[in-house]
Amino acid sequence: MGEITLLDGGMGQELLKRSAQPPHPMWSAKVLLDEPEIVAAVHRDYIAAGARRITLNTYAASPERLAQGGRSDLFRPLQTRAIELAKSAVAASGQDVRIAGCLPPLFASYRPELAPDFQANLVLYRQIVALEKDHVDLFQCETLGSIAEATAACTAAVESGLPVWVSLSIRDDDSKTLRSGEPLLDALAALEGLGAEALLLNCSTPEAISHALPDLVATGSPVGAYANGFAGVTALEPGGTVDVLQARHDLDPATYADFAMGWIEAGVTIIGGCCETTPAHIAEIARRLKAAGYDII
Repeated sequence: MGEITLLDGGMGQELLKRSAQPPHPMWSAKVLLDEPEIVAAVHRDYIAAGARRITLNTYAASPERLAQGGRSDLFRPLQTRAIELAKSAVAASGQDVRIAGCLPPLFASYRPELAPDFQANLVLYRQIVALEKDHVDLFQCETLGSIAEATAACTAAVESGLPVWVSLSIRDDDSKTLRSGEPLLDALAALEGLGAEALLLNCSTPEAISHALPDLVATGSPVGAYANGFAGVTALEPGGTVDVLQARHDLDPATYADFAMGWIEAGVTIIGGCCETTPAHIAEIARRLKAAGYDII
């Protein structure tokens, strides 16, 4: 049938479920600091479920997010620990698994208006790239909700010489606009020629992703999708804790896999899960792919 790259699923919410600590504004970085064994276990579980590309758990370990918490000193140590844990999980699996570096929103996941301009973003993304580039197989610029964030992350990642995927986060409706309100088509035009090897949508509802995917497929680039399972994201404020977000109850592994297989029929070749998806979701997608005759690469 063809080849599909199967990604991992959500990390942050999975860590919250497994952690003994109360939610913290530093989110997944706090677990990385105090309970690294949980991070390693989640990586291993996703690989066992069938994922053949995992992402470093550095989403909340960016320079600006740590600075907001008064812990800029943790930037290098947390990046280093995340790299070590991902590598150990891959080594323990005995599987051919790739590791993606993570270039996330630098200030807030769903509030791109709080981020600075392109140049200021670029300076911060280059700091992350410098620490991760010698330890990863590709860079995944993800959950980017504005053109300034997306183009800055892509530019910094391409400078590494590694493959780069850019994943945009769109509003949870039929508007086909980024979280910033900028049209998705304008974002795709801005990214054209910057060197991204694949274009993706993530951390949006599966319904919104299904509606917008044809615009990505029309670019002719490899296309991917990994949705979240939140009932809504407006409750999360910068500096808040992610436990304020509620999970949907209608996106069990089977239902989510229905969306994923529909995306593949629409032309997607990169599939995974975002917040509130679990190893069980990835395992069900892997089962469906194999049953349909796809090769997971």
